[in-house]
Amino acid sequence: MPLNNERPTSTSSGEDQSSDVESSSERCDSMTSTSDLDCSRESFTSDCSSKPSTPSSSPPKTLTLDEVMDAAKDLFNLSLSHEIIVNRSFHLEPNRLPQNSLWRAVRDNFHKAFWDILEAELNDDPPEFGHAIRLLEDIRETLLSFLNPGANRMRTQIMEVLDMDLIRQQADNEALDIQGLASYIITTMGKVCAPVRDEEIKKLRESTDNIVTLLREIFRVLDLMKADMVNFNIVNLRPVLLRHSVEVERATFQRLLDKTPSALDHTTSWIKGALEELCPPAVSSEQTNGKGQRVMPGPLHILSAAFLRILTWDFYKSPLPETLMTDEIRLREIQAQLQQCQAVNEVLLIVYSTIGGPIQGLPSLSDRLKRMTSVLLDGMHRPDFNLEESLEGVSAQICCELNKSLTEMNYPALTPALQTTLTGQICSITQKDNPIRTLVEDRVQQYFMMLLCDPKPKDKLEQVPAGLTAIKPELALIGSKFISLVNYNKTVYGPFYADIIRKLMFNSGSPAAPTAPAATPPQDTTQDAN
Repeated sequence: MPLNNERPTSTSSGEDQSSDVESSSERCDSMTSTSDLDCSRESFTSDCSSKPSTPSSSPPKTLTLDEVMDAAKDLFNLSLSHEIIVNRSFHLEPNRLPQNSLWRAVRDNFHKAFWDILEAELNDDPPEFGHAIRLLEDIRETLLSFLNPGANRMRTQIMEVLDMDLIRQQADNEALDIQGLASYIITTMGKVCAPVRDEEIKKLRESTDNIVTLLREIFRVLDLMKADMVNFNIVNLRPVLLRHSVEVERATFQRLLDKTPSALDHTTSWIKGALEELCPPAVSSEQTNGKGQRVMPGPLHILSAAFLRILTWDFYKSPLPETLMTDEIRLREIQAQLQQCQAVNEVLLIVYSTIGGPIQGLPSLSDRLKRMTSVLLDGMHRPDFNLEESLEGVSAQICCELNKSLTEMNYPALTPALQTTLTGQICSITQKDNPIRTLVEDRVQQYFMMLLCDPKPKDKLEQVPAGLTAIKPELALIGSKFISLVNYNKTVYGPFYADIIRKLMFNSGSPAAPTAPAATPPQDTTQDAN
């Protein structure tokens, strides 16, 4: 924690590092084409086990409790470093429990009991200083933890003023001046705190509360200062992590894999599922190269198909691949946004195909319907969300808006029969085999497969397939977020993915006709230009 003349300009938000994060994202995007996964294509059929860059694994073994705890620590460090790298606004917040929660009630009762005991001890005649001395000792250690390594003078002063042996002697002789020590502690806090806490320090200096309440407030402010120090260290650590992010995350995951050999089981199943979708057991003449050899997709195409499956992943039934767990929250958000966009697009397609001419060419009406539908479908990804009921509300609002617009343009309002038909069609998108829903979902899959397979996906973000024009801005934004996550993930875990794909394709134990990977990943050519 810097002194006042060395204070950081930001202690919590980390916004001053946004340019570093953005440059790191661009660096990871550019590295995708030359990542370990790409480099492995030249020797994809060879045994990579002797290569230093190839992830190693250990034979199954029984783990001890210490090994499990070490693995948990590695996983925590991996998640923390990844969050610092990819989330430029990541910072530590003091623990705030919900107002009416059981945990908060329990914590508040314990704290109240402790401070009540302290007050009773200090009010005894003669006063008892046991709890107070332990508090002063904790405060001393906290203040020392805030100092820079070179702050020897202040360190010496704190040790002299808060000399616990001397304080115990003064307590035994009933000569302990707790108020004076509290005043010194507040002054020292003002010297080592971040600027954002100056107002809190000022309130402590001006406090007229009794000593117990003052000590309680000192501890509250010290907790805030601890969070400030952690956030200050995060800001300073972020540029270092950005420069070595790939190596740090890969090495941490390798240590985790060494301790828990099953740490890639879900990842292997995920990639295997994508490979099976691309290469079903039945081999047709179209899947062979004319020489009896089965043509297999390239490793990049297999991985792209695997990442495409994440967009429709059932988080409630299947665990995520281990290599994606650090991004679970972001992937859930992307999936939720995508589901909502698809539903909005489906509703708009039904409206325009049902009503037709009278409402064509009215961008203001389209925008109103889009905003209205999006608001009413907000949160549709939640398990407790009643989609059918919400779609009925959407239908009613849309009918009102359409009647208003039709009347303004001197067209007849929608008939009750047409409104019933429109409502039924909109509500039918809850059915998985609904043709409009199937069409939109297929087009969205085409769009993301195009981005995943293209070496320069940023140039293709605006090229949405026909029928998705209404959600083009939202798709481009979601696509940009998703591709950035995928590119960074592939850069970090490329060697692990390459090893898994190689084993799945060439070590399956099937002595049937030899297989050959395609030279380049097939490009999606089904999308239509707008």
